[in-house]
Amino acid sequence: MKKKEMTSSLLLVLTAAIWGCAFVAQDVGAAYVEPLTFLASRSWIAFFMMLVLFAVMERRRLARGEMSALPPTRAARRHVLLGGFVCGFFLFAASYAQQAGMGDTTPAKAGFITAMYVVIVPVLAVLFRQRVRPLIWLCVAMGVAGLYLLSIKENFTIGIGDGLVMLCALLFSFQIMAVNYFAPSVDGVLLSMLEFLTESVLATAGMLFLEHPTAAGLAAAGIPIFYAGFFSSGIGYTLQIVAQQGLQPALASLIMSLESVFSALAGWIILGQTLTGRELGGCALLFAAILLSQLPGREAAGD
Repeated sequence: MKKKEMTSSLLLVLTAAIWGCAFVAQDVGAAYVEPLTFLASRSWIAFFMMLVLFAVMERRRLARGEMSALPPTRAARRHVLLGGFVCGFFLFAASYAQQAGMGDTTPAKAGFITAMYVVIVPVLAVLFRQRVRPLIWLCVAMGVAGLYLLSIKENFTIGIGDGLVMLCALLFSFQIMAVNYFAPSVDGVLLSMLEFLTESVLATAGMLFLEHPTAAGLAAAGIPIFYAGFFSSGIGYTLQIVAQQGLQPALASLIMSLESVFSALAGWIILGQTLTGRELGGCALLFAAILLSQLPGREAAGD
């Protein structure tokens, strides 16, 4: 069992590294194509990857004589389509805000700010009358202080990019809550496939109406787009599915939050970007808040 947990943990560390490096890909891609163009391109790559993955898994299920993951009734089909649309809408909105912000911030700052969804999700649970542990409120206070140090300038203004990434963290929190609502009753890969399809369609529609993509721009951003779609969305999600089967959710979330650290490392190694002492302090506070938010409560400890 320990060997399985170790293997799953290493797979999630790899996933976090892939996701962290994706911030660099998004930052580079933002120099060549507009946000919706980048998002539409990477989303279609991710959708077709999930389509292939679902087809392979479905074939194996049927070969073993197991039940198909496709909904058997009309009501179930409506439910899964609704889930794919709702989750996909929030994924689209969050990803658009993140990509739009990447042109005016750094991968390191974007990674740490985006990871705040780990703290925001439990707070949003209050809207659904769920109890929030006192520790979470401490994490929120630490997160606000960290965001202040990381993003608020001396004249008490905030950069447009940092503001958009903060909005992205909030929207990702809604996406996570939507997934938590629909996932228990829907096949995870099918839900993800429909989620990416919704994101792809919305991003493509926005691209065609609001932006002016060019072949030259897409060619220049080809490698970042491919990395974000194939590795970050496609392979990253697949590794997450495999790895989380052998880990407790709290530990899995803790490991995945390392993407913020990898985003800073990737920005430094690949792009040569550095942070000031004040910004490093903000990153440290944010990461501490993320780690503390994952500590088990008394009920989780068996009290």
